[in-house]
Amino acid sequence: MSDRRTPAGEWEGKRVTVAGLGVSGIPAARALHGLGAVVTVVNDGDDERSRAQAAELTALGVTVRLGDGATLPEDTELIVTAPGWQPDKPLFLAAAEAGVEIWGDVELAWRLRGPGAAPWLAVTGTNGKTTTVRMLAAILEAAGLRTAAVGNIGVSLLDAVLAGEPYDVLAVELSSYQLHWAPSLRAHSAAVLNLAPDHIDWHGSMEAYAADKGRVYEGNRVACVYNAADPATEDLVREADVEEGCRAIGFTLAAPGPSQLGVVDGILVDRAFVENRQKQAQELAEVADVNPPAPHNIANALAAAALARAYGVPAAAVRDGLRAFRPDPHRIEKVAEVAGVTYVDDSKATNTHAAEASLAAYDPIVWIAGGLAKGATFDELVTKSAARLRGAVLIGADRALIREALARHAPEVPVVDLERTDTEAMSAAVREAARLARPGDTVLLAPACASMDMFVNYNKRGEAFADAVGALAAESA
Repeated sequence: MSDRRTPAGEWEGKRVTVAGLGVSGIPAARALHGLGAVVTVVNDGDDERSRAQAAELTALGVTVRLGDGATLPEDTELIVTAPGWQPDKPLFLAAAEAGVEIWGDVELAWRLRGPGAAPWLAVTGTNGKTTTVRMLAAILEAAGLRTAAVGNIGVSLLDAVLAGEPYDVLAVELSSYQLHWAPSLRAHSAAVLNLAPDHIDWHGSMEAYAADKGRVYEGNRVACVYNAADPATEDLVREADVEEGCRAIGFTLAAPGPSQLGVVDGILVDRAFVENRQKQAQELAEVADVNPPAPHNIANALAAAALARAYGVPAAAVRDGLRAFRPDPHRIEKVAEVAGVTYVDDSKATNTHAAEASLAAYDPIVWIAGGLAKGATFDELVTKSAARLRGAVLIGADRALIREALARHAPEVPVVDLERTDTEAMSAAVREAARLARPGDTVLLAPACASMDMFVNYNKRGEAFADAVGALAAESA
């Protein structure tokens, strides 16, 4: 397998167009300029923030064209794109016609690795990527390794690759967008956590979405980690062209078979990276070491453990890393207990697959849901979760889709449909949920939808939920 690198000397005078400002475009422009490339940044937007970013780059000697992301700059030899730019944009169609190669920031980082660069342990999937990558980094740190959680998690891969002090190994979160633009990536080991319909408008079809996710396995050297409960992930392993000797490693919430990690009597165990996997198993950690110990989060922990074990990390480091890990906010986060009712914020559950996993972790539930559906349907989600529902409170632009699914598949579940979309709507939703809940219930914010109809992002939605719960607790005190 090719392990492509582009030596620093080859960038001198190369005319590179960077598509998009932001968390990937700005580091790419700076890095390329520093290597001697002639860099032009093109950006669709021309707002105050874009102008401020452009001014910083212009001061370095980078050309920036705001409000014109469609035209291919003259003599462009390479495009480096922000991952979210869709493949059918006019800029890329012009590049294809001109025979100009297109890389993403991940591809650029991969090409800029120096000799002896840190291997990558890569994670993708529809849901759970960030949590798994941060768990993996915690495990690697517990093993005494210099590492970082990078990629789609918000930390620039370019900054990590070009860091003055080298890393031992990198825990890399990769989105389907990033993988689409990273043809040369060859990870040490990689995991696809799950596959469910998402970003179909960008990829064009579920098949194309899955194929881009599957790119993470191409050229893997040691392990392709898949979800035994999600056959589509194992199918991607079968289709991948990997290094000779690379193994398929499954993770499961059941007792593991050979070459799997799983759970036995509340213990996370490894039957993949042991001397005699037919007869032996290595205890890694207890389910209680996983924070929080919801089923889908245990699956995340097993995937992280599999990648760490593929890298040779001892069992004790898996346990210590999982104990040290603290989840990011708005991911099945317990906010408070008020009058015997537990309030949980999973605002990050922005699609049906994530919401299904969240709903499976509690019983009984008063469910707060709704927002922008992004083309999703809710019949399957409601059918699977109906038996757990005490009631539902619906908010947001596309709440009617959820209400109709509840009417079809859970007509006995009380539903409150909140038409209001003002800033106090979440407070009203929490109060309605409290009215429906009984002691021992969980009020769960797992919207199954994006937030931008009512909130800037899922973080603000989760904060509004926490504020409303806090006000309720203060009144009950």
